[in-house]
Amino acid sequence: MVDKTMQLSDVVAHVESGMTIGIGGWGSRRKPMAIVRELLRSDVTDLTVVTLGGPDVGLLCRAGKIRKLVYGFVSLDSIALDPFFRAAREAGAIETAEYDEGMFVAALRAGGNRLSFAPTRAGLASDVTRMNPDLRTVRSPYDDEEYVAVPGLRMDVSFLHLNRADKAGNGQYLGTDPYFDDMFAMASEKTFMSVERIIETAELTADAPHQSLLIPRLYVDGVIEAPRGAHFTTCEPDYGRDEAFQRHYAAAAGSQEAWEAFERRFLRGDEAAYQVAVAAFHAESAAERADTKEETK
Repeated sequence: MVDKTMQLSDVVAHVESGMTIGIGGWGSRRKPMAIVRELLRSDVTDLTVVTLGGPDVGLLCRAGKIRKLVYGFVSLDSIALDPFFRAAREAGAIETAEYDEGMFVAALRAGGNRLSFAPTRAGLASDVTRMNPDLRTVRSPYDDEEYVAVPGLRMDVSFLHLNRADKAGNGQYLGTDPYFDDMFAMASEKTFMSVERIIETAELTADAPHQSLLIPRLYVDGVIEAPRGAHFTTCEPDYGRDEAFQRHYAAAAGSQEAWEAFERRFLRGDEAAYQVAVAAFHAESAAERADTKEETK
């Protein structure tokens, strides 16, 4: 089997301005955030982003990387809306294709099957077609039933984050939900996958069921070992969402000064510098809580 391991810093060489990229995960869960941070450091722009969005979308909106967003929702889960996505959406700063979640999944499945569209009941008798005037409906040749014809989604490159993989790119999730990462991989010309740990192939099913092997190696072009690479989103069972840091991120969007301080501290350096800065943030927060507790005694 071909060794597909690569360095995190090499991923953005496969992305060009104007491309359509997919980002796996779901909301603020198992997002390939280390790769997103690499995109923030790059000069890539004018992207069409396909995702069930979380802070990946917010950060890319804030950096001016997105031209068009194709999405089912954008949420931080424990915080209803990402502040930077909300600002971009309200200002009309990005083009959007806002689909019902069922439509979004149908579009991914169509793209993976190399189909130009998929018929779906999702979106009928709703405002989805009003919000997306380019959508069309079709009638079944068998019973004349009407369906929404959602365009198949094809991406130049997709980015995923899973718990484990081997060097050949077989990807394993250990949480309770695979989300739709396998569909992203199938609907993309190239797929790059970051993981918490790269292990030997035999180890992938030693302590987990075979069904946990979500991404076959034939869909993966590169695999990157990136411990805590989904931070500050979840990567269960390795770690949960960093709620304190997520609140700090959302609060920093409140002013230009606060955001510049956040960006300077967490986003200007490489991934190693980011992880060190996050650890320091938590150490400082713990010290502040200890001081407050002491003062209240």
